[in-house]
Amino acid sequence: MNITLDLQNACEGAVPSEASFQKWLNAALGKLDEEIELSVRLVDALESATLNETYRNKSGPTNVLSFPFDAPVELSPRLLGDLVMCAPIVRAEAIQQDKQETDHWAHMAIHGCLHLLGYDHVIDNEAEAMEALEVKILRTLDIADPYEADQ
Repeated sequence: MNITLDLQNACEGAVPSEASFQKWLNAALGKLDEEIELSVRLVDALESATLNETYRNKSGPTNVLSFPFDAPVELSPRLLGDLVMCAPIVRAEAIQQDKQETDHWAHMAIHGCLHLLGYDHVIDNEAEAMEALEVKILRTLDIADPYEADQ
């Protein structure tokens, strides 16, 4: 298993290293038995809001947007898609939720990867399955259950 990461930093302020993102993506996608390529773009609130409004018809910025790529033919490596992560939102959520910022970045990266794989959380039972998988993956990184406070 090899994951090729294209990390694009289009925001200000400190963000996790490429090595951190690689570690989190490996945890989320490591069970796949294929070569994977994906992009992670770190953006400001304005870019996030524009993309959120354009592609989801939702107002304002959001923590992570996932854009799966559905190739018309099989590619090697498999182009999984793009994640767009809003740095100011991820930072603010970590503070609001009293979480370690790095842990929240990891959670959002893993959450986005699961969306790229087709997981969703619109329907309750799908949300429960996705959250359980997130918790399991985060546990492999020694990161606490991010939903524990919600229960």
